Amino acid sequence: MKESNPFVFTTGVLGYPILFVLLIWLVFWFEIRFGVSFNNFGVRPGELKGLRGILFSPFIHSDIKHLFNNSIPLFVLSMSLFYFYKKISWPVLIMGLLLTGILTWSIGRPANHIGASGIIYMLAAFLFFKGIFSKYYRLVALSLIVVFLYGGMLWYVTPIDPEISWEGHLSGLISGFALAVFYRKNTIKNPKYEWEKPEYSEKEDLFMQHFDENGNFIERRFETNEEEDPEDDSGITYRYFYKKADSGKDKAK
Repeated sequence: MKESNPFVFTTGVLGYPILFVLLIWLVFWFEIRFGVSFNNFGVRPGELKGLRGILFSPFIHSDIKHLFNNSIPLFVLSMSLFYFYKKISWPVLIMGLLLTGILTWSIGRPANHIGASGIIYMLAAFLFFKGIFSKYYRLVALSLIVVFLYGGMLWYVTPIDPEISWEGHLSGLISGFALAVFYRKNTIKNPKYEWEKPEYSEKEDLFMQHFDENGNFIERRFETNEEEDPEDDSGITYRYFYKKADSGKDKAK
């Protein structure tokens, strides 16, 4: 029985990432339109009230630049998650959001930590490490693409800029790696060709029956309604064969 394709494009692959990006833009528009600020709903480390930011902070951004810088990576990485890891996409997204927020609350400075960058680091780390652990060629290729596109983000898990929540970035990186380890056994097996299967028989392979024991290509006649030569009972007609050139006359000059 033919194995089903694990990579299937569905409406959710494109729809959910668009919904996420539209939602954070809608929140930002609401703040600008009605002159309100949701910054107090960010993660505030060490404060019980700051725990609400675990759920709300990914949807809150300080300015248009902050929002724009997070929109494209969030869209690309979440779309990759829903396409390549459809079966575990929602658990990874939900647990990643919670783990990233909890870690940020635990190790962060006493400030409002807002933005979707922690989720972006979580997704990038998960896609990279999960692809490496799987050893499946498509997922490994995805890991290399993630490194190529977003490898520069690694610098921002260190306190190089006091206005950037490097704690949130580091928390996302740790969360993504932890989820990749947790789901390391949930991998896609490399497809096996017919000749790699233990029950494979070379004599029953129709393709291999077109070659003789010396590797010469032959055209084999199978069941047919045409009349055959009664003197020829081999059922095989030689059409192509290899012949070694004579050592003297056929040498190129």
